[in-house]
Amino acid sequence: MTEFMDLITLTKKLLSFNNINPPGNEEGIARYVASLLTGNGFNVRLPEFEKGRLHLIAEKGISEGKAPIVLSGHFDTVPLGNNKWSHDPFAGEVSEGKIWGRGSSDMKGGVAAMILSAIDAFKHNVPEGGVRLIFTAAEEMGCIGIQQLMRTIDNPGKASAVIVGEPTGNIPATGHKGAIYLSVVTSGKTAHSSMPHLGDNAVYKAASAILKAKDFRFETEYDPLLGYPTINVGKMNGGLNINSVPDHAEFTIDIRSTAKTDHNKTLKRITEELGKDARPEVLVEMTPVFTSEDDPFVQVVYEICGIKKGSEGFPRSLPYLTDGSVLQKVYGGVPTIILGPGEPEMAHKTDEFCYVSKLEESYRIYKEIILKRI
Repeated sequence: MTEFMDLITLTKKLLSFNNINPPGNEEGIARYVASLLTGNGFNVRLPEFEKGRLHLIAEKGISEGKAPIVLSGHFDTVPLGNNKWSHDPFAGEVSEGKIWGRGSSDMKGGVAAMILSAIDAFKHNVPEGGVRLIFTAAEEMGCIGIQQLMRTIDNPGKASAVIVGEPTGNIPATGHKGAIYLSVVTSGKTAHSSMPHLGDNAVYKAASAILKAKDFRFETEYDPLLGYPTINVGKMNGGLNINSVPDHAEFTIDIRSTAKTDHNKTLKRITEELGKDARPEVLVEMTPVFTSEDDPFVQVVYEICGIKKGSEGFPRSLPYLTDGSVLQKVYGGVPTIILGPGEPEMAHKTDEFCYVSKLEESYRIYKEIILKRI
């Protein structure tokens, strides 16, 4: 069987696992990939996220002289949505030059290409420093899987660079915004709605705080790659019924930060501005990913991808979060690039697909990066 057919076969196999999060159920796919990699000489660990959910860390060729390259991906996918699919989301049907299925772009296609490129790289040569694959559970709801893994793992090792295989259409991106997710609670005193003066309305307090969040201004200079930080209130609920004064309300705040944003200062300021009646709790805090276009590793990747420095549209950043935020921080700020075969516009959509040609191209790109990296 050719390398190309192997790649399609593996992608179809990965798509056959239902890893919709929640609940994720990543144990089955993790054990399958572990068996494949173990059979090809990789040392594999399967740390537990929670019952029925496993991460995978696989290493080969690790040496003392040089840190390995890290290839990062995730196993879980988002739900199918309410619209009917015209292709079986778990069959990996190939037609019209596309492979269809939930996770084909985000990001089982990228995971398959990373697996086979890592295996096959060692057939050509022994990559200096070796390779570490890190595939996580529980990425789709705020990258909580990689955060838990890096908090609990005995030794994450060292890294010389990180490639995150999220969907970019094989166009390398050298950064994305960070995030601060907040849950904000307000409390009051219940009473009958016909006598509101006897109560203390928590919804009014939440509404006041939400308007303060809307008008929040960041004390942050412009980031040439990531622009300005943003803030959004995405969810709000409170009260029990129409004829009671509500004694509880809550809402969420989603802040997207840049490399110029001081997270601690921002958290302190927004807590103060929301007021004493609002109690914010940090749900997720992830720093931005940023790598200079002048970094030698970036130049190697650009060359492999056929991109010249100074090309229009580069350096490129992404609007979404990735596990790279945690990994770049854990590995001391090493160059981190987001680069995968999936179509960004297909992520989370009905009838998700990945172009077969992009999948094949990503296999070549990953293998060349492993073998040619600085």
